[in-house]
Amino acid sequence: MKLGFLLRGIAMTVLLLGASAQAQLRVEVSGVGSNQIPIAVAMFVDEGVLPQQVSAIIRDDLNRSGYFKIIDTSAIIGETTAINFDDWKSKGAQNIVVGSVQKLSDGRLDVRYRLFDTLKAASVSGFSAAAPQSQTRLTAHRIADDIYEKLLGIRGVFSTRIAYVTKAGNEYRLEIADADGEGTQVALRSQEPIISPAWSPDGTKVAYVSFESKKPIVFVQNLITRERTVIANYKGSNSAPAWSPDGSKLALSLSRQGLTQIYTVNADGSNLQRITNTSGIDTEPQFSADGQFIYFLSDRSGGPQIYRMGVNGGDAKRITFGGSYNITPRISPDGKTLAYISRRDGKFQLYALDLENNQEQRLSDTVKDESPSFAPNGKYIMYATESGRRGSLAVVSVDGKVKQKLTVQAGDIREPTWGPFMK
Repeated sequence: MKLGFLLRGIAMTVLLLGASAQAQLRVEVSGVGSNQIPIAVAMFVDEGVLPQQVSAIIRDDLNRSGYFKIIDTSAIIGETTAINFDDWKSKGAQNIVVGSVQKLSDGRLDVRYRLFDTLKAASVSGFSAAAPQSQTRLTAHRIADDIYEKLLGIRGVFSTRIAYVTKAGNEYRLEIADADGEGTQVALRSQEPIISPAWSPDGTKVAYVSFESKKPIVFVQNLITRERTVIANYKGSNSAPAWSPDGSKLALSLSRQGLTQIYTVNADGSNLQRITNTSGIDTEPQFSADGQFIYFLSDRSGGPQIYRMGVNGGDAKRITFGGSYNITPRISPDGKTLAYISRRDGKFQLYALDLENNQEQRLSDTVKDESPSFAPNGKYIMYATESGRRGSLAVVSVDGKVKQKLTVQAGDIREPTWGPFMK
C-alpha cells in the first residue's frame, strides 16, 4: 500500500533548518520493557546503494525502544520473496521485517517494506514510499514507527524530533535533532543563554527564552522560514513559554508588575491576559491536554508545589503533596500523568504522578534532574541530568523499565523538549 502521509511528513521535516551542528548525540540504552517481542529485520534488497542501510536504522530504532528483542540475521530478503516461516520460528523470531530499495529514473528512492507474523504465517503490514535519498533515514524511521504501532498498538515516535540547548565554550546553541540524536541542526547561536524551548503543536515553530539583549525575552521561531517573533519583552523577567494544544496561545511567566505571575498571550504576541494574581510566585505554566486547565508552580503554600487552575484563572487546586519541593510540571498527551522534578534527601529526581489514583513513582536514579518532556505517544519522558559536571539528556519509559542516555562529545546539553507527531 502507498503511505500518502509519509511524503507530506518528509517534505515538512526536510525543510526544517539548514546549518549542521558540530556534534551528534550518542545514545546508550539500558533496561528492557516487559514482554519483549522477538523480531528479525532482514537486510533489504539493494540497500547497499545507500550510505546507511534502511534495515540497520530500523533495527536500531526497535532496539532502542526496549520493547523488542532483535534476532540476529544477515539474510537479504525482499518484500516479494517467499518466507520460510518455520525456519524463522525455529530461530525464535515472532515477526520478520523484509524489504527492498530501488532507484527511480528521477533520482528518488522507492523503499518497500513488509512485516510478517511468523506464527500466523501472515502479513501484518507494509507500504512503499518514494523519496529523495536525503530522506532515507526518515523513511526508515517511519517504517519503524509502523512496526511499533502494529505490534504494540501504540504510535511510534522514531520519526519525531527533539530540541535542546548545548553550551560549548562561550556559545549557546538551540539545536534540533531526530529522536535518535542524528541529523542535528542549529536553529540559533548566541553568546548569551537560551532556555525553555517548547515545540508548537504542529512542529513548525519553537518558543524559547533568549538573553541576547541582556534580559530574558520570549521568542517564537519559525523553523522553516527561520523568522523570529518577539512574544514577550516586558519590564522584568519574561520566561517559561508553553503552547496551548491548538497552538493559538502561549502561557508565560512575567514579572512586569512585581512578583512573577502567569499570563496568556496569542501566538503572535497580542492580547496579553493575566491569569494569576497572588502575593507569591507563580511560574512554569503548562496547558492541560484538553486545553481547559493550566498546571503551574507556586510557593503559595510555603514551598514550591504544583497547582492546577482553569485556563481563564480562578481558584487553584494543589496537585503535588509528596515531598516539600516539586517543580517543572509536564502533562502527558492523554492528560492522565503529571511528570515533575522533586527534591528529596538532597536529590533532584524525575517523578510521575497518576492523576487518576494519585500514585507516585520515581523514574530516575540520577540526582540532578531537570526539564522533563513527554514523547508525543506518552510512553517515554526525556529529561536533562548531570554526569561528571556536564549536562546530558536521558530518556525513560513511563514504567521506569527502559532507560537511554544521550550525550555529546564536548559541552553541556540541557533543556530538552520532545517535538510532536508530524502531520
